[in-house]
Amino acid sequence: MGAEGAEKSTIIFTYGTLKKGFSNHVLLQDMIAAGDASFLGVYQTVDRLPLVCGPYRVPFLLNFPGSGERVWGELYAVSARGLIRMDELEGITRAHYERLPIKVQQQAQPDEDSVAMAAEAYYAHRNYAEALWKRNGEKGYSCYTEKEAKGYVKRKDRPQHLTFLEQIGIFISSSDQQENSNSRYCNKHLPAPPPLPIDVVNH
Repeated sequence: MGAEGAEKSTIIFTYGTLKKGFSNHVLLQDMIAAGDASFLGVYQTVDRLPLVCGPYRVPFLLNFPGSGERVWGELYAVSARGLIRMDELEGITRAHYERLPIKVQQQAQPDEDSVAMAAEAYYAHRNYAEALWKRNGEKGYSCYTEKEAKGYVKRKDRPQHLTFLEQIGIFISSSDQQENSNSRYCNKHLPAPPPLPIDVVNH
């Protein structure tokens, strides 16, 4: 059964809050404990890809090869059952992210000894990716670290009367002048949201 399970595993490259030490890693810890995921190591993208932040410091990888930096992240082998849980977290059916192919390798510099591995990653959905890239001044990070994540707001602490796509839309349409006044394009927060209605229940 082990060989069969390995055969059906999907290799997932995580670059943001699913990494060790970040807020959503609890999902992977749970999956590892259940035998639905295993850690394969620290990897870097073969291509340069934009890694930017959106509303509430949420990280997004953009499917624009050749732009941005080569991005560092963690690689996991995930079972079919585990993949369903990750897809749900990333809002695949709600057009939040889309899971697409990516090539990664362990070496810091591409050379003849570097072996590229095929994997998949959760990219920002194509419906808003280009606008998000422009909103970030067409500059990206090479790694989502504690510095970039400072100020990250967990889902349960965000305004529950706004959908995630609405939050992204507000972020994208917010003032470019405010953006340009900040040396680190990822460091902005959304404008202060209106008070939550009393009957809104966080989930």
